[in-house]
Amino acid sequence: MKDAPADKLRSLKVVAIGADHGGFKMKESLKKNIRDMGYEIEDYGTFSEEPVDYPDIAEKVAISVVRGNSWRGIVIDGAGIGSAIAANKVPGIRAANCVDVTTAANAREHNDTNVLTLGAGIIGNQVAGQIVETWLKTAFAGGRHQRRVDKLIALDQARNKPFGT
Repeated sequence: MKDAPADKLRSLKVVAIGADHGGFKMKESLKKNIRDMGYEIEDYGTFSEEPVDYPDIAEKVAISVVRGNSWRGIVIDGAGIGSAIAANKVPGIRAANCVDVTTAANAREHNDTNVLTLGAGIIGNQVAGQIVETWLKTAFAGGRHQRRVDKLIALDQARNKPFGT
């Protein structure tokens, strides 16, 4: 078995995170929780509460994931919906907007999501922390769900060229 490159091994412990101005405070709160779980953080902004557009942030996080620079990505905006839509435009991304630990576990177990989106105007920091912990610690179940994820990947590949090619 060939060893993985050092930068690839590093990416297995890196979580890309980003937020628009509406999710800035939640992002800052979650970074400590994520570090406490043993992950490194790659912060794609925003770095203040000055208005920015969530599609720009979601794209940066999603690209980090598909390029393998980050293991998974998290994007926070007011409702989490717009960031999920934006991230899912990047080929290779399966983003889910989760509002509780049940949806977070399902997103990982059944859909092998690689980007999580959260709505800072919908949930509080405590619930967001529980969602993030569940999502990061939950493995993809495979089995019958693999067939469905394979179909999602095929849909993606049929309509998009992988990013960077």
